[in-house]
Amino acid sequence: MNLDLEGRTVVVTGGTSGIGLASVRAFLDEGAFVAICGRDGDRLERVAAELAAAHGADRVLAKRCDVTSADEVAVFAAAVDAWRGGLDALVNNAGQGRVSTFASTSDADWRAELDLKFFSQILPIRAFRPMLEKSPVAAIVAVNSLLSYQPEPHMVCTSAARAGVQNLMKSLSVEFAPTIRVNTIVLGLIESGQWDRRFAARPDPSVDRDTWFADLARSKHIPTGRLGKAEEVARAIVFLASPAASYVTGASLEVSGGVSRFA
Repeated sequence: MNLDLEGRTVVVTGGTSGIGLASVRAFLDEGAFVAICGRDGDRLERVAAELAAAHGADRVLAKRCDVTSADEVAVFAAAVDAWRGGLDALVNNAGQGRVSTFASTSDADWRAELDLKFFSQILPIRAFRPMLEKSPVAAIVAVNSLLSYQPEPHMVCTSAARAGVQNLMKSLSVEFAPTIRVNTIVLGLIESGQWDRRFAARPDPSVDRDTWFADLARSKHIPTGRLGKAEEVARAIVFLASPAASYVTGASLEVSGGVSRFA
């Protein structure tokens, strides 16, 4: 399938590791120009150098940016506009989960989590929308979690925030139509640095990685018997962001190995 991404311009927030980085590589493989941002300047510089070496320095723009800062996002958007003069797709990927129950979540934690989950979507969309509106194939893809539909009591704060983001994206898909398509990727358990750290801290060091992850998948009742990989999520993101998905908006694509309890 031709995804029609050759020469298109894409922004990926949180693009220096995990799903974000896998998505950046997938977009570059499809011939797109990709702008990335992250808060860790050293890692951003290292990743940008690797991507430039593989795909050409002219194909990648990397800027340090905290996506919860309106000023920094505005600077990032201006840099993208100066670089390419427009934008075809925005992938909002920033934000991790917070492990806490209702009893253990302080007011400050609630505010921090809601601020991160909402404004990591709101601020980039607000800043890049004028550029997207000039594209004939404009798309926004928000990376969200199955927690938005299937909350967990040990992640009560994140679950609530994720649900709100899902509602926001559905609203924007109507408000921005027909100019900009808006869709979400809803994730289950995906291999990441977080799970690698938990594996490293496992109680029984004699358990190898494959066994530990297989046991984890069984305990989480994942029908496919394993966690997902960042590259598998990236392929779904690239499709929804591409003109190949031109009649898809307001949709949620679940990438979870079948763990959802919903029909």
